[in-house]
Formats: sequence, C-alpha cells, structure tokens
Amino acid sequence: MAYAGFLSYKGHLDFGILAILAFMGTTIGMTITYFIGAKAGLPFITRYGKWFLMKQDKLDKTQKWFAKYGNALIFIGYFIPGVRHFTGYFAGIAAVPFRKFALYAYSGALFWVLLFLGIGKIFGPQWNAVFHLAHQYTAYIVAGIGLLLIAAVLYRYRKAWAARSLRKPAAIRQRQK
Repeated sequence: MAYAGFLSYKGHLDFGILAILAFMGTTIGMTITYFIGAKAGLPFITRYGKWFLMKQDKLDKTQKWFAKYGNALIFIGYFIPGVRHFTGYFAGIAAVPFRKFALYAYSGALFWVLLFLGIGKIFGPQWNAVFHLAHQYTAYIVAGIGLLLIAAVLYRYRKAWAARSLRKPAAIRQRQK
C-alpha cells in the first residue's frame, strides 16, 4: 500500500482512484471471508486451510486474539500481519451480526488504506525509512499507548475506587462494635 502511495507521489497513479480501489478490494475480501466463515465454519478452514496457506498456528493465534479482543480485532486486525487475513473468517464463525462486522471491518479498511497510501504519498521517497523507524521504536510506541490506556482506566474508575475504599473502614468499625 505504501508503495502505491509512493507511485501516487511520483504522479504515476491517482491517489483517489487508488484509495477507492484499495478500499473496495479489502472490503470485498473481508466480506467474502466473513461469509465463508459464517457458512462453512471452522471445520472447513481447519480441513482446507492448508491449501490457502492458512497454517494451523496462524489459525490458533487468530482464535486466541479474537476470543480476547472480540469485535475490536476486526478493526485493528488490519494492522497485525498474519491476523488480518483471518479476522473475517472468525467473525463469521463467531456469528457476529453482519452489520456490526461491516461497521468494524469497513471502517478499519478505510483507515488502513488511507494510512498506508498516505504514508507513501506524504513521505515520498522516504516512505521506507518511516517503516524502519516504526519498527525500531515499536516497543516504545506500544508502551506509550499502554500507559495512556492505563491512565484512562484509572481516570474512569477513580470515583468507584474512592467510594469503595471509604466503605471498607465503616464496615470494619461496624464489626468491632
């Protein structure tokens, strides 16, 4: 995708047409995989997946991620190599309603397409350096996002924790009387 964005930067391809075609391709692919998962189920994928380069370890990994993250994985699955190809199958197998699947999958597809095409278009010849830097600093980026999530959870539940801590001393005093 980023290389296609780079070709757009050089003027060889039109960015708008690239975005539309890439979005259509990803959504059509995800929709097909969703319906295969919904109609054929896990036995089909387990039995015939090897013919489509779907090895058992990738299937197991995706199942674990889907069980843990659910519908959010449909959106973020585009950004996880080896997982993005299976999220549609597992959404179908898990009987996620199609409207909900489409909301998450299509919005994730649009974001993914525009992000990677945009990286190629904006950074031009340096697009490859951006991926090298992202790879180099991934641990720091993930740690920063994790800290932000922890801070958000602490902020959200601060009142409930404060109320709970105030109730405990009163309950202890009641027992002592």
